[in-house]
Amino acid sequence: MSDIARPSVLFVCVHNAGRSQMAAAYLTHLAGGRVEVRSAGSAPAETVNPAVVEAMAEVGIDISAESPKVLTVDAVRASDVVITMGCGDTCPVFPGKKYLDWKLDDPAGQGVGAVRPIRDEIERRVRGLIAEFDV
Repeated sequence: MSDIARPSVLFVCVHNAGRSQMAAAYLTHLAGGRVEVRSAGSAPAETVNPAVVEAMAEVGIDISAESPKVLTVDAVRASDVVITMGCGDTCPVFPGKKYLDWKLDDPAGQGVGAVRPIRDEIERRVRGLIAEFDV
């Protein structure tokens, strides 16, 4: 994927309150501006999951000011890679996009102790994605 000057990634989960927020925060933090990052939800929650905010703060990433966003066709169209996390068939599909489905536990209703392993798995996958981009 190194032929893409500045790749753009969209992370999608149902509520955009946990998994996609953590993934977007990690990619933003670790790629240092070399990747354009978006996140959205097919049925966004009112706020980001507080246990997710706490788990990310433990690793020095502040997402307390983030808010869930609704998934739009434009967000998908503007992204090179779309990574879904449990949103099923609700994501619009466009030719020429790379689609990945990350099977991850949903942190909704979980305490910070249950969120930590999800967070750590997301970090591992995001690091692999960055390596794939070669940015």
